[in-house]
Amino acid sequence: MSFLDQLKNKFAKKDSNSDRYLDGYKKTRKSFGEKLGSIFRAFDGLTDEFLEELMVTLLESDVGVQTSEKIVDMVQTEGKDRFIRNADDVIECLVEQMDKLYDKNSIPAIKYNENGPTVILVVGVNGVGKTTSIAKLANYYLKQGKKVCTAAGDTFRAGAVIQLEEWSRRLDIPCIKGKENADPASVMVDACRFAKENNIDILLADTAGRLQNKANLMKELEKMYRVIGKEIPSAPHETWLVIDSTTGQNGLHQAGVFFETTKVSGIVLTKLDGTAKGGIVLSIRDQLHLPVRFVGLGETMDDLQPFDIDDFLYSIAQGVDDVG
Repeated sequence: MSFLDQLKNKFAKKDSNSDRYLDGYKKTRKSFGEKLGSIFRAFDGLTDEFLEELMVTLLESDVGVQTSEKIVDMVQTEGKDRFIRNADDVIECLVEQMDKLYDKNSIPAIKYNENGPTVILVVGVNGVGKTTSIAKLANYYLKQGKKVCTAAGDTFRAGAVIQLEEWSRRLDIPCIKGKENADPASVMVDACRFAKENNIDILLADTAGRLQNKANLMKELEKMYRVIGKEIPSAPHETWLVIDSTTGQNGLHQAGVFFETTKVSGIVLTKLDGTAKGGIVLSIRDQLHLPVRFVGLGETMDDLQPFDIDDFLYSIAQGVDDVG
């Protein structure tokens, strides 16, 4: 069975969320997949011209220069070992190389605390949808039957605290906050103690996202890490960086400051439904060496979904098929 047939079979066996994935990847499917379909339709061998067009298409889909070069090299090398006769062969080869680059089998499972609350620290620059993502994550875990609470650690931005409070109220979950301009670390202490005393399963902690004063931000995050670890050993168990997919490669560059301070373990990629440049998924995995844990595929609370590379690649293959 071919690799694409395997993807098709996996997708067919999925639950009722299958259509949501395809709808969420619609813009990427139309842009990324259909552009690939256009160059594959005129395929006449792995020529320099074809490989250059493939490189341009990957770049236009926000795969990034380094990652695009890797994929093109992989296709060229693999193509020498295969008897690639037509467009079907080359799309099969390309999608399989993308899967190899993402390397899902080497991704560790999300770390959950078996002996108390699991603390998930959520970081990212202001404006990427961080607070909304926390609310959607809370909704996701509530539907998994978990007891959830939030911590409003972005204390210097009153709007962020108010927003998280409101989302928590709608979800009927506790939101731990401090006074205006309170030390974010003190909020984390209160939240951890509340979580332990109330048998909370998942504590989702918001953090400041300002980059204007990098040194202060780094000190603040370092302190939050220390106090959380003192209250709940081995916490935070996960640190997820929120990236707005519509900002493309700039989002990856902005992420750099957080890697200097925090042990980022995964990515939450927002607004993937709103961009035609979904190739950033591959760039994140290749350049940041991190898995995409969740993706935003719409505006509703249920539209933040666990990321599955198979669904993503299947949608691209569907885009190629749409060209005919």
